[in-house]
Amino acid sequence: MQIYLLRHGIAEEAAPGKPDSARALTAEGKKKTRAMLKTVQQAGVKIGLIITSPYKRAMETAELAAAGLEYQGELTKSNALLPHAHPKEMWPELRVKKDQSSILLVGHEPHMSGLVSYLLAAPELQVDFKKAAVCRIDVDQFGAHPHGVLKWLLTMKLAG
Repeated sequence: MQIYLLRHGIAEEAAPGKPDSARALTAEGKKKTRAMLKTVQQAGVKIGLIITSPYKRAMETAELAAAGLEYQGELTKSNALLPHAHPKEMWPELRVKKDQSSILLVGHEPHMSGLVSYLLAAPELQVDFKKAAVCRIDVDQFGAHPHGVLKWLLTMKLAG
């Protein structure tokens, strides 16, 4: 299985009285995310399933990914992709979907960098997971713990 991780794009600043979960992408965030997704699409990435955090900025990012990568399915929401969820919470959801050839996970920091480390079975690994960055990890065994292989990590500076 190819697991793609996508951090949401640039979002609005936190506002008094407004929950963090309601922060939307900014116009710049949408523009940069679309540019990143165009690069990913040009690389031939095809997605079989999109799972996203239920927070607004992640949902908006997942919708942009669905459009940019010509994904025809529904978006699946998962609390295992919330900003402070433990990375190992996502593994059971991935294991039951092992028939999928590729899954895109859309979430937040600090969760995404922790999830990369967890999927690679490298808990000490530190990853600088920038906004709108995309990472690919391949997993071919679905035991109790993942042992993935990092294929690539693309940031906006590299995507152009």
